[in-house]
Amino acid sequence: MIKQITGLLCLTASIAFAQTPPKPYGALPALRQIAWHETEVYGIMHFTPTTFENKEWGYGDADPKTFNPSDFNADQIVQAAKAGGLRGIVLVAKHHDGFCLWPTKTTDYNITKSPFREGKGDLVREVADAARKHGLKFGVYCSPWDRNNAKYGTPEYIKIYREQLRELYTNYGDLFMSWHDGANGGDGYYGGAREKRSIDNTTYYQWDSTWTNYTRKLQPNANIFSDIGWDVRWAGNEDGSVNPTSWATLTPKPSEGQNVAVPGQANATENPGGTRGGKFWIPAECDVPLRKGWFYHANEKPKTPEKLFDLYLKSVGRGAALDLGLAPDTRGQLHNDDVVALKTFGDHVKNTFATNLLGRATSKAVNVRGYNSIYSAKNLLDGKPDTYWATDDDFKTPEVVIELTQPIVFDVISLQEYIKLGQRIEEFAVDAWIGNEWKEIHKGTSVGAKRLAKLDVPITSNKVRLRITKSPVSIAISEFGVYKDTE
Repeated sequence: MIKQITGLLCLTASIAFAQTPPKPYGALPALRQIAWHETEVYGIMHFTPTTFENKEWGYGDADPKTFNPSDFNADQIVQAAKAGGLRGIVLVAKHHDGFCLWPTKTTDYNITKSPFREGKGDLVREVADAARKHGLKFGVYCSPWDRNNAKYGTPEYIKIYREQLRELYTNYGDLFMSWHDGANGGDGYYGGAREKRSIDNTTYYQWDSTWTNYTRKLQPNANIFSDIGWDVRWAGNEDGSVNPTSWATLTPKPSEGQNVAVPGQANATENPGGTRGGKFWIPAECDVPLRKGWFYHANEKPKTPEKLFDLYLKSVGRGAALDLGLAPDTRGQLHNDDVVALKTFGDHVKNTFATNLLGRATSKAVNVRGYNSIYSAKNLLDGKPDTYWATDDDFKTPEVVIELTQPIVFDVISLQEYIKLGQRIEEFAVDAWIGNEWKEIHKGTSVGAKRLAKLDVPITSNKVRLRITKSPVSIAISEFGVYKDTE
């Protein structure tokens, strides 16, 4: 009887272990961040009186009547973005010039004083409605610096700014992002004063209080973007890329000589690579204008589709997201050059990643967690983000062989971790069976939400091997695939 009981207890323990997923490792993403990762590519749209002044930054003194698009068409802009593969739009509802694109009650410097829709327009509403109509997410950016407002630099302005955020948070539906930058004062109109105003940005905006009491309470699903997060960090540049090794975790550090990290006062040298083992899950956004500038200028051209695809690999393909600056012209539409560039880029991404060439292959892993099919290596090939291959706790550097009945030709490798359990892998390698032997074709470091690698030359093989060569804990990988670039 004792032996039977002991055997039953061992069997029960074995079954329990087999059903137990790996323990989470490090900082973990919130559900809103998971949704942000899935968005991958979105746009940020700049369209204010500055467009009509042919400037990059408005001074704050433009007559509201300057804002007079001849044929504004939110559907045209959103449809062009969607054709480009963008899954969201962040609208610059107020830039540094202080002009509000919605009928705010906080200032007369707003769209109702312009000829747009005979003073009855709400451009924020039109873009939000168009985005949702065509299946895109919607977010807003409201600049904290206001070069028009006479009260900027005083405590009264913070109340105004927070009320502007409250209006945007409560009147335009669920937002996927609340976007903030580090513009912190300088020369401006300031109600006619025409002077330079400086503020202490470590204390003036009271970001902790603003984000806690306004953003989190009114838009709990909105990801807060800034130099330091809270949810998404700036990549540290406006080039559209992060470092080849880029961690989704970050411990924000203040600029030299400061005692607190805030937007505009953060150690940006840390941002392109993140912090391995960082305190918070704060992945990077790679913002870059589609053209040279953020606002439309007739003498500029959009980036080529080939350049955009390269940026996709260096942003989304490194666990970050790509945020493309969209600049409507004075009609209030995207120029046809931009439309064509977006469509060609979108088709390139869609066609390249349409089919995982390993999708019908068989897999053989050296270890599967608890010998349980729930964690089988087959999960790598099923195209389902919520299934994953996991190993026992003491298998930190496993490998899996994927074999096909016929050779395939590929030049892009894709790898995704199951990030709900954290970013675990530190180094990996991929081999192909060539000439009756394994040959290493790629090795990399960080993986996270997605790692894409474009090979220098296409590979022809019927067997591919993935090796995890460094990890502090057991692995949890949701997808492994190879693709052929359709350029």
